Amino acid sequence: MAEDTAVTPAARLPGRGQPAVQAARRIVVKVGSSLVTNEGRGLDAAAIAQWAEQIARLRAIGKDVVMVSSGAIAEGMKRLGWAQRPKQIHEQQAAAAVGQMGLAQVYETCFREHGLATAQVLLTHEDLADRRRYLNARSTLLTLLELGVVPIINENDTVVTDEIKVGDNDTLGALVTNLIDADCLVILTDQQGLFTADPRRDPQAQLLPQVSAGDPALEAMAGDAGTAIGKGGMITKVLAARRAASGGAHTVVASGREPSVLVRLAQGESIGTQFVAQTPRLAARKKWMADHLQLRGSVRLDAGAARALMREGKSLLPIGVIDVIGDFERGEVVACLDPEGQEIARGLVNYSGSEARRIMRRPSTEIEAILGFVEGPELIHRDNLVLR
Repeated sequence: MAEDTAVTPAARLPGRGQPAVQAARRIVVKVGSSLVTNEGRGLDAAAIAQWAEQIARLRAIGKDVVMVSSGAIAEGMKRLGWAQRPKQIHEQQAAAAVGQMGLAQVYETCFREHGLATAQVLLTHEDLADRRRYLNARSTLLTLLELGVVPIINENDTVVTDEIKVGDNDTLGALVTNLIDADCLVILTDQQGLFTADPRRDPQAQLLPQVSAGDPALEAMAGDAGTAIGKGGMITKVLAARRAASGGAHTVVASGREPSVLVRLAQGESIGTQFVAQTPRLAARKKWMADHLQLRGSVRLDAGAARALMREGKSLLPIGVIDVIGDFERGEVVACLDPEGQEIARGLVNYSGSEARRIMRRPSTEIEAILGFVEGPELIHRDNLVLR
């Protein structure tokens, strides 16, 4: 094939060393409707038990895992006796409301067998578009992971409307990947991966083991929408991989029918198609911060704090701040100024401007007493800082 096609040899791709899932510390796993509902014939408890067993094994080797699971509407359809996915939004909402109960119950039961707690998290696009709700969702998910809980995420189809709809769980998986700074997104489906053509129509189609995420040629290779139960197809997975790559995360699309697929991927086996992100996750995040043209405010540091940032790679603590300029909200990008007023860094703040003014020059141990809550001991964590 030509040099500019999507079938890029692995030797020329960034991240060509350790396979994505094996290298990942934090993983988002998306499981499609056909895999958890036995092609729409109700929830497949045996299949969900297998996912729970595999994720328990990933947790045992130190990997954080978040699941994005379809299946609520499909399970609701089965319980309501509907053979076809409803088109009316209120009928979809009703099916989701009925099915979500069974879906959560089965996951909770299966994971409990392995001593793991689960949490149900329902999101809409509005939750991810609104800054405060975005940060709240992020904090909740990261706290759950710190507590050893496996979050099970789905779109909140019970209340969703076209205006706040993510659209499909492949896209939701990518959004969650970027939300929690995951290293890798794994999309498990009823297809083996991305082929050079639709294998259902072209017997000469070849599986692509590794491609460059974001290559426009990939979209032409993706087939049309999938089953009558699911909403997606390979095209939504290609677009999800591109979205995840924008945050520096790799994506693997593989068949959920493969035995122990998650464990084998974590062991370094090549299964399905790996979409390689062109920019490392942390570099992508810091490039985004460095490229901000309009900053919401700034904080002036004393000499010790400036030195800790510039030479020691430390986080910015409130005690090192001598002035707060501007009216900014938690999660916005602000400049860090040295005592002479020169910008030396910028980053995402854990506290608003008014809150920062109240805790500046104070030790982190006093934050809760001053504000009544703690978002973190740092004003800006070192992972959210980029030097200028």
